[in-house]
Amino acid sequence: MRYCESPFFYQRRRTREVVVGDPNDGGVIIGGDHPVVVQSMLTCDTMDTAECVRQTLDLVDAGCQIVRITAPTVKDAANLKNIVEELRRRGCKVPIVADIHFKPEAAMEAVKWVEMVRVNPGNYADSKKFAVKEYTDEQYAAELKRIEEKFTPLVLECKRLNRAMRIGTNHGSLSDRIMNRFGDTPLGMVESALEFARIARKNDFHNFKFSMKASNPKVMIECYRLLVARLEEEGPDWNYPIHLGVTEAGEGEDGRIKSAIGIGSLLCDGLGDTIRVSLTEDSPREIPVCRALIQQASVLANKSVAVTEPLTPFHPFQYERRPTPEIALTDDVKCGGEQTVRVVVTRQTWEKVAPRISPGTDVKPEAIYEDLNVAEIDPTKNFEVSCDTQLVTVKDGVGLPAITAFRLLAARLKRLGRRNPILLKDCLEFESTPLDPDTALLRAAIVIGSLLADGIGDAILVRGESGAGQSLRLAYNILQAAGCRSFKTDYVACPSCGRTLFNLQTVTARIKARTQHLKGVKIAIMGCIVNGPGEMADADFGYVGGAPGKVNLYVGKTPIKFNIPEEEAVDRLVDLIREHGKWVEPEVKVPAGAAT
Repeated sequence: MRYCESPFFYQRRRTREVVVGDPNDGGVIIGGDHPVVVQSMLTCDTMDTAECVRQTLDLVDAGCQIVRITAPTVKDAANLKNIVEELRRRGCKVPIVADIHFKPEAAMEAVKWVEMVRVNPGNYADSKKFAVKEYTDEQYAAELKRIEEKFTPLVLECKRLNRAMRIGTNHGSLSDRIMNRFGDTPLGMVESALEFARIARKNDFHNFKFSMKASNPKVMIECYRLLVARLEEEGPDWNYPIHLGVTEAGEGEDGRIKSAIGIGSLLCDGLGDTIRVSLTEDSPREIPVCRALIQQASVLANKSVAVTEPLTPFHPFQYERRPTPEIALTDDVKCGGEQTVRVVVTRQTWEKVAPRISPGTDVKPEAIYEDLNVAEIDPTKNFEVSCDTQLVTVKDGVGLPAITAFRLLAARLKRLGRRNPILLKDCLEFESTPLDPDTALLRAAIVIGSLLADGIGDAILVRGESGAGQSLRLAYNILQAAGCRSFKTDYVACPSCGRTLFNLQTVTARIKARTQHLKGVKIAIMGCIVNGPGEMADADFGYVGGAPGKVNLYVGKTPIKFNIPEEEAVDRLVDLIREHGKWVEPEVKVPAGAAT
């Protein structure tokens, strides 16, 4: 199976076109030769028509091309009529997508008023009770028949009304039936989506796209690669467009890094026809990040230098770290083997940050580049390395984008039978003027993050960020987002929508204020049950909206405490973390010069 034409040379995946609305009157076309479309979602109550209109207009002003609105009930779905009518009265023609979970009847109402309907196969017509059950082939076939009966009416209405559809699976919200047969895996996500696609195709409906979202960028990348490979196996007319997104990415720098790793790496490989960056921030702030990711991926993809290399240096559909021997970077630090991925800095950065590093800090340089015994290799030419214990990297100025160059280095080492540890760099050439911090962050995250997701890399060096302290912090944040190191609390936070039962930005800030010192703990902050026990996947603890003003607390996917008043919920979350032995008291910082 293959997921792209070549991991060394960019070629955009050719897809059929999906028409969303009237392209001659404000609608858009996704796929084909059309540019990547950017979209976002409202955060307000769908019954608040005025606020929905205001937020939509704000998104359009920011450059959003498609706007999604949740429709959790038939009543909400019916109010989409009023929202769309008011938008059209104001001259706003942006296509609207109804986001449907659990209720087919809400989808049947929504499809009357909007240009696209999103359904999640994990909960549209299937059960999610975390039940363990073995299905015989006959029972499984019977379940598929039941799903077809539930889903076909929506397919026929979309076809009759010229609507579009998004078949969107999410990691952690797969049905019990899929979970019991495939597990909570990329394969399960793909199979779940294909089941619904087959029903659509059976009714000669093709105006749909796929999405495979996860909060873990590695999982997300694996899912999309596997989906595209499976679609190619199904046949040339299965070339449906792809919607890219890292769900529940969070906020600030962390949310942008996670999105850059997942979305950026796939864009560089030619995948993706529309994207959404899911940030726990005001929705218009997502749009510039979308635009920047599209622009940076275009810069970082290899579109001009032909590379011939038959070996793929990584497993595309299952994460496997490239095997290497363990070697010493310094007297005290080793890399490769089972060691964590190490952070290297230039001497210039070391001289600036070293005086400010306090004892016991986790964010610190682990080696100085100029002091390392590292072989700088041009992978486009023949080369030899004398032993596997030689640290290697790509030589600056080789004329290839960094992702291609490091993949090529790994492939040609593999061909030589060598397992040398590799030092990754975020850039191989320098701009005449320093990059602005936002661009430097996205570029480093796309390049280093995508290679780490491939399983390539034993140490990293960030040089595109000109600020010494910022470059060091960025290196650690990329490793955390890629799941390679844990030096701080990890948060999985949904971006808010009309289903959300509390203010996500405010609550996230309160939870972070209490817990951000807990290294190695992952906390999920979910606004409702849709983004609750399933989609927070591998979090240690969950804070989930259960009802207006009430919160449910989870350990993993297991609900532990119910209907806690919101004003008490953060304290009860801390108590829960303490009960499970993962709480430590934050250090009390003594002001400089204070008496001790």
